[in-house]
Amino acid sequence: MKQQETIRFAVVGDIHCHKESAGTLREFFSQASETADALLLCGDLTDYGLAEEAHVLVNELAAAAAVPIVAVLGNHDFESGRPDEVKRILSDAGVRVLDGEACEVHGVGIAGAKGFAGGYGRGALGPWGEGIIKQFVNEAMQEAMKLESALAKLRTPHRLALLHYAPIVATVEGEPVEIFPFLGTSRLEDPLIRYPVNAVFHGHAHRGSPEGRTVNGTPVYNVAMPLLRRSYPDQPPFRIFDVPREAAAKAAPALAP
Repeated sequence: MKQQETIRFAVVGDIHCHKESAGTLREFFSQASETADALLLCGDLTDYGLAEEAHVLVNELAAAAAVPIVAVLGNHDFESGRPDEVKRILSDAGVRVLDGEACEVHGVGIAGAKGFAGGYGRGALGPWGEGIIKQFVNEAMQEAMKLESALAKLRTPHRLALLHYAPIVATVEGEPVEIFPFLGTSRLEDPLIRYPVNAVFHGHAHRGSPEGRTVNGTPVYNVAMPLLRRSYPDQPPFRIFDVPREAAAKAAPALAP
């Protein structure tokens, strides 16, 4: 039974829905919607970014139709070069897909962006040398700007951030150190310092760590489904995050004009 004194979010990423997933995710989504007041999805919703996979996913998500669903896309959703079609299919089914935008659910502000790779701290790739390197770094900077723009719009007492790529190194630890730069970038942490939130959620690092914190103490949760299954085998593979309902209910206006 849902706790009436809190607003409960079920959060998961890296579902990797494929054509053969039909009928395999409905119970999972039903359980999430029965446990929580809203469902948040942190990218890699499909396996190859195909329209067929997106259609399978929305059919499975129908089991959670009773609660709001907010999502960001992940790198797998871009694999076939059709992310706009994946987004349209999800949006037509009632999923709010954020790409540098913000929304409000039950009085809680949510900012979302995919994010990008590039490395952390002194190990972050800099925009120097060949044009292709500068283009890569610019993509990371653009995604960080999308996140900052979304965060700046929030006016609610309680705020959450959704990403696919990791903004801190702590939640990718457990992966081979050689691939850390491809799992996220600390450029995504900068906006979270300037515009603090209650919690940050991301996926992508299937063998990372479940929890970490930004330099200013904001909790960051890696909610990649394979990681949650391995880390908490006795629990459903989604993370529950509670926000006090009374405080959230006082939120107004939710977004800046």
